[in-house]
Amino acid sequence: MVAIRPSLALVACVVAGVAFPATGSHAAAQKYLNPQFAELTKTHKTIAILPFKVTIETNRLPKNMTLEMVRKSEQEEGLEFQKQLYVRFLQRAQNGEYTVGFQDVDQTNALLAKAGLSLDSLAVHTRDEIAKTLNVDALVSGVVHQSQPTSTGAAIAQSMLLGFSGHTQRVDINMLVHNGADGALLWSYDHTDKGGLMNSVEGMTKSLLKKVAGNFPYRKS
Repeated sequence: MVAIRPSLALVACVVAGVAFPATGSHAAAQKYLNPQFAELTKTHKTIAILPFKVTIETNRLPKNMTLEMVRKSEQEEGLEFQKQLYVRFLQRAQNGEYTVGFQDVDQTNALLAKAGLSLDSLAVHTRDEIAKTLNVDALVSGVVHQSQPTSTGAAIAQSMLLGFSGHTQRVDINMLVHNGADGALLWSYDHTDKGGLMNSVEGMTKSLLKKVAGNFPYRKS
């Protein structure tokens, strides 16, 4: 089990000495299911969750926040999405909700590093190559586009301390499952989250999985 960091949103509130109301809305998601899903996955036992690819818009950054800080925040949040999603999937798997198990994300990342696959280079490798490296039957991955930094990492502290005035951001999440044997797309789910400045990765993954729970294709019928 991976260790999950304490809520940075709470830390940020303490640092700033203010509280923000929890507001937000979640757009209906679109999804794709491979028509051959049942046949392609009938022997699947284990799937791995990759670090998510996070991009943050840079046209409304707080004063004195550099592109280097943004890139660091993107990588930190990508790993945090991976960890948070793993923990939530694992909890449901232990309750017998799914037909597959989930590879520990620390093992996933260690195997990637051992094979020389850096997080930045995953995009240039095929999904079947990565699955073979990890010895899993399928891969869960995701792409996250944010209109501004969230409360993960140093971004929120910088935003608040430097007087960032935005109160609403849009987060678009595309979650994917690829077949490990041939890299075929098995399932895709799009989720849009509109919330306040105090959005956190923990909150977004909770919202995402709440929507995904009844649609995740490995769910027992």
